[in-house]
Amino acid sequence: MIVQSYLVYLAITLTVTVWVARTLHRNGRVFLLDAFHGNDALADSVNHLLVVGFYLVNFGYVSLVLRTDQKPVDLVSAIEIFSHKIGIVLLVLGVMHFINLKIFSAMRHRAQRIIPPPPVQSNERTAVA
Repeated sequence: MIVQSYLVYLAITLTVTVWVARTLHRNGRVFLLDAFHGNDALADSVNHLLVVGFYLVNFGYVSLVLRTDQKPVDLVSAIEIFSHKIGIVLLVLGVMHFINLKIFSAMRHRAQRIIPPPPVQSNERTAVA
């Protein structure tokens, strides 16, 4: 019973993690392009690095939470134990999602700040005595 529970836990948590990462990657690109003033290479690079970090943190957490000292004796206890674990992983994914949104939002806000134009240069030359 425990091995099947582990497999279901891993299938659900890894699938959700990959889905969230792909969603962040696809939709985060728009914010990054805006933040980096249309610099495709830089936006794609930062986007990829954010997704790699997201995967590392979440896969690491999923692995750490996998272990349990409780041994399910029947299907009901197995569902209860692993639904609790899946719930925790989903909450961590949600927090990571909002952290990514905060990062994207801060980058975009910083890029949209109004930068004063440079001083107007004179068209005439002034003779130096």
